[in-house]
Amino acid sequence: MTIAIYPGTFDPITNGHIDIATRASSLFEHLIVAVYDRPLKNLLFSTMERVSMAGEALKELPNVTVQAYSGLTVRFARSVGARVIVRGLRALSDFELEFQMALTNRKLAPEIDTVCLITSQEYTFLSSSVIKEIAMVGGCVDAMVPQHVARALKEKFHSLGSEAGSKVQIVSLRD
Repeated sequence: MTIAIYPGTFDPITNGHIDIATRASSLFEHLIVAVYDRPLKNLLFSTMERVSMAGEALKELPNVTVQAYSGLTVRFARSVGARVIVRGLRALSDFELEFQMALTNRKLAPEIDTVCLITSQEYTFLSSSVIKEIAMVGGCVDAMVPQHVARALKEKFHSLGSEAGSKVQIVSLRD
């Protein structure tokens, strides 16, 4: 059985992530969406919240599971018997970073290959960071994330006391 992992922060999972996971699930017998628990970035959601949201978003894919992990991605891949790391590419700027990571992972674990899938055109502009920024100021992200993720974003920003859910005020500099 060919096992692949699709690692990422998924803070939160987007329709672009779901597109890559769906397509990867048709290429491999088992896909593990691997939620990295401690990236070098500021997280909005806890590891368990991110795992839960990803699990809900991907529940219709019978050969996909979602797991949290820490440490080296290749170490996690080995621990679950994965032979492939799946990555998504949105733009040329993604390629350089993904190329560097793939070569590094290949050096660390020569038995594990990296497969990059090009994001579908309608998702090339999506990133979790952009979605969080839109949601933080009360913008609509319904077409960018699953409904349960849009709700979670609104609730999270509301609990943090941000402007999410409130009306955006337009201020004229002429006045």
